[in-house]
Amino acid sequence: MSPASATSASANQSRPSLAYAWYVVIVLTGLYMLSFVDRTILGLLVGSIKRDLGISDTRIGLLQGLSFALFYTVMGLPLGRLADTRSRRNLIAAGVVVWSLFTSACSIAKSFWSLFFTRIGVGIGEAGLSPAAYSLISDYFPPDKLGVAISVYYMGVFLGSSLALLVGGVVVDMMSRVHTVTLPLLGTIASWRVTFLVVGLPGLACALLVYTIREPLRLNMLRNAQGEKAQLSFGQALAQMGMRWQSVAGISLGMVFQSMANYALVSWAPTYFVRVHGWTPGQSGKALAAILLLAGCGGMYTGGRLSDRWQRKGLDEAPMRVMVLGAIGTIFLLPVGTLLSDVRWTLAFLFAGVFALALPMGISASALQRIFPNQVRGVVSALYLFVLNIGGLSLGPLLPGVFNDYLFHNGKMIGYSLSITMGGAAVLMLITFLLSYRHYRAHYQMMVETTAAA
Repeated sequence: MSPASATSASANQSRPSLAYAWYVVIVLTGLYMLSFVDRTILGLLVGSIKRDLGISDTRIGLLQGLSFALFYTVMGLPLGRLADTRSRRNLIAAGVVVWSLFTSACSIAKSFWSLFFTRIGVGIGEAGLSPAAYSLISDYFPPDKLGVAISVYYMGVFLGSSLALLVGGVVVDMMSRVHTVTLPLLGTIASWRVTFLVVGLPGLACALLVYTIREPLRLNMLRNAQGEKAQLSFGQALAQMGMRWQSVAGISLGMVFQSMANYALVSWAPTYFVRVHGWTPGQSGKALAAILLLAGCGGMYTGGRLSDRWQRKGLDEAPMRVMVLGAIGTIFLLPVGTLLSDVRWTLAFLFAGVFALALPMGISASALQRIFPNQVRGVVSALYLFVLNIGGLSLGPLLPGVFNDYLFHNGKMIGYSLSITMGGAAVLMLITFLLSYRHYRAHYQMMVETTAAA
């Protein structure tokens, strides 16, 4: 047996049962889904918030993007370091409580700035979830099953967005007939504010689920000359990333463009269907929820399966191959909102584009886990999310609003603003992934050799 095979066999014996590992993924996926409900519900409340707070499309874009991304990204790095050195379970539980409280607090915001700062609080709470979750899942699954496992976790993006669109759309439609609601303690408030309470408060109970997860043994650790687990300083962790900077930069930047397209779609597609096709928020929510649920989750699962299958066949760059396929297919989003006057064709192209857009989402995170030792995985995940969100989460919701306000000066041109954002992002994503292809192959081999030597 080769050293690499012996290391893999030993690691597999140290892992809990596969059934329990999948239970952990289900719990983490549920929490990620909840985080996306809290993150994206604002997209269905654009009309009411603009009316009550008197703000522009550009400021709505800031509320959906920059306000959340600002601290979500900044806090991710120290929280990622905690995920490498402290209890990942406790970190996740604390985050769930924080983001749930701040989502609920959005219901009492009285101005643009107060809503801006409560959205910052949501971002702080959610910042610790994914770095800790990636690290946990990587210790529960072997490399050739990691793509599907993290892709299933990442389905929380589309499950949460779909739930926000579906439930939020129904709530908004119901509340549109009742302009104010009287609640205990809060008194009489605008009906749209109730939506934040409906999606925020249940998170406090969900935090208890985290304590059904056990901390697994940390595997694939770097070791010192005496064979003991090495304690890496933050500077040494950065040095490990520096040795693989081409892969980190290529995957992170490529996923910035993917995230731009995704967040632009989730943030503005409901408004597009309302403004251009005359749908109600409930109608647009149901249609988009179905597309995100079927095409998004289907594409993400397919991407994970393809990556794991190619990995088992010995293709070291398997995740990069899936990312390139996803970037090519995302170009289907270009005609949405511009060339298609028939809403049925719009929905068809949207379905194909979302399927392709979802292919790289889970395996991009698993790709980074595959090429780094355990002591660095939380930090590199946080850095990846930092770049991803400071770019994609900030620009994706913002750019369509900016194009609408300053290029077209017409609210009904939101479809064109969306297409420019999503189509341009698809082309840039493809170029970036192609440039990173060969570097990833070399970095994967370096990790295999390091693990085998240890």
